[in-house]
Amino acid sequence: MLSRNQWGGALEIHDESPENEELDRDLLFSNELSSTMFLAAQNQMRKERYVDLGCIVCKLRFVRTIFLFSLVCFVVVGIPIIVYKSLVRHNQASPPRDEYAIALQKALVFFNAQRSGRLPKNNGIPWRGNSGLQDGATLSDVRGGLVGGYYDGGNNIKFHFPMAFSMTLLSWSVIEYSHKYKAIGEYNHVREIIKWGIDYLLLTFNSSASTINKIYSQVGAAKVGSTSPDDHFCWQRPEDMEYLRPVQIASVAPDLASEMAAALAAASIVFQEEPKYSKKLIHAAKIAYKFAIGSGQQTAYSVENDASVPFYNSSGFWDELIWGAAWMYYATGKYSYLSLATSPTLPNNANAFSQIPYLSVFSWDNKLPGAELLLARLRIVLNPGYPYEEMLRAYHKTVDFNMCSLLQMFKIFKYSKGGLIQLNRRKPQPLPYAVNAAFLATLYADYMNDSNIPGWYCGASYISALTLRKFAASQVKYILGANPMNMSYVVGYGQNFPSHVHHRGASIPSNQRHVSCTGGWKWRDAKTPNPHIITGAMVGGPNQMDQFVDKRQNYNFTEPTIAGNAGLVAALVALTSSSDRGSDMNSILN
Repeated sequence: MLSRNQWGGALEIHDESPENEELDRDLLFSNELSSTMFLAAQNQMRKERYVDLGCIVCKLRFVRTIFLFSLVCFVVVGIPIIVYKSLVRHNQASPPRDEYAIALQKALVFFNAQRSGRLPKNNGIPWRGNSGLQDGATLSDVRGGLVGGYYDGGNNIKFHFPMAFSMTLLSWSVIEYSHKYKAIGEYNHVREIIKWGIDYLLLTFNSSASTINKIYSQVGAAKVGSTSPDDHFCWQRPEDMEYLRPVQIASVAPDLASEMAAALAAASIVFQEEPKYSKKLIHAAKIAYKFAIGSGQQTAYSVENDASVPFYNSSGFWDELIWGAAWMYYATGKYSYLSLATSPTLPNNANAFSQIPYLSVFSWDNKLPGAELLLARLRIVLNPGYPYEEMLRAYHKTVDFNMCSLLQMFKIFKYSKGGLIQLNRRKPQPLPYAVNAAFLATLYADYMNDSNIPGWYCGASYISALTLRKFAASQVKYILGANPMNMSYVVGYGQNFPSHVHHRGASIPSNQRHVSCTGGWKWRDAKTPNPHIITGAMVGGPNQMDQFVDKRQNYNFTEPTIAGNAGLVAALVALTSSSDRGSDMNSILN
């Protein structure tokens, strides 16, 4: 890798206003007026009525004429102009929506379908109702229990690790592209989605304390091949759940706590216009991160937890510590967090600069590529210099490598014949990884464009920022239907999309009849399409041969997740042309 970019330094804003000058005018009268002229003027003033305007004396008739003429001009010319401009402004509020904006609006709806707890009246999903109202009811230290949040996918479990990541990713997309959300009328909606998740995360630990010693990591459980009622054995709508939903506790959780801190910190920036709420989130983020770095023996939150390992087993925690520190710095402005993120300990333990391909894949389990881009962003925009420059340059160089690795020409990752990158080492459910990569690639391209940098070097090859955007667009277009199956993998988008989504709520009719644990099996095994369309859900996707099997029981193909949809939303808003601006380079620094 050759580092040849000359990124700009600190942004300077010069505000130069022209000086206001006040001119005083004096009326000068000649003292040499003859008496005859004075008397003549007096006689004339008796015949005509005059108006003294201060600097000039005018005939009243002349003033009336000017006033009437101005009034006519205003009616004939001014009013039409005002009406026309008002209509133009109104039209600008609803710009033409491209395919990305249309898909984005649908992708956001999916989160409404995943809500747990007591639903708001404007939830907009008629086949969903209140559920999980007894979650965590037996906990003595959580007032009201762990009610709320989001179900992870097609089951009814709430996994807090990927839920927190989803909220962080959505918040990041709002911070960078709030103007695009506003342009397509989804700004308030996405903030409601984030707040629903963040308010729930605040319940998972004592967020008002000064220190904590545990975090609740999961609600609900399932065993693979279980023969007794749990979240896998039963096929029930969330509204019908009647089996036990145990709560998992993590007393050591550097990865989970760091992700919690990142989510809360990022959300505090999203809601900075609500100072009281934003400060509450920052306090909670500080407590969570303090717990993350203050535990004794550091191990992943999921170690020896049979309820988490089969589903969201964390492979490490050093990446989350960097990710959390970066977000804490942006949220608080405290250089202690930046010093931690740029100290050799964290990146060395995370192998951040090893240029190992799989470490460049951004996901719910590997935050390293996102953290590296966040820290490179700091160098690009502010260039803080010593003592951070050397480490920030290393992060920046790694981002360049990460972006190079995505491009098919370098053959680091395989592509399907149809053009889908295989970032999860050719395992099932490739789409969440593809959309995460599309988001980071588009964001980095926008950073370059905003800094007037046309591209970067991959070895000896110069790559343009436009190449990154084309890569991102190709992946998202594949997901929206430009693939060998001619199928949209976002439910409700296009004419051909999955109709047998692996999702309990969508697969069972909502006819006010209670469906028992095993009574739902007939809906699980039915060959008919789901009675409900779960709008906006991005399924796991096709296999490496571009083949897709639309079967409810085959979750590798047909199950959606909130983390996957968060990446989809981020990629779509980054790519949409509904606004003529790229990313907002300064919003995160406010």
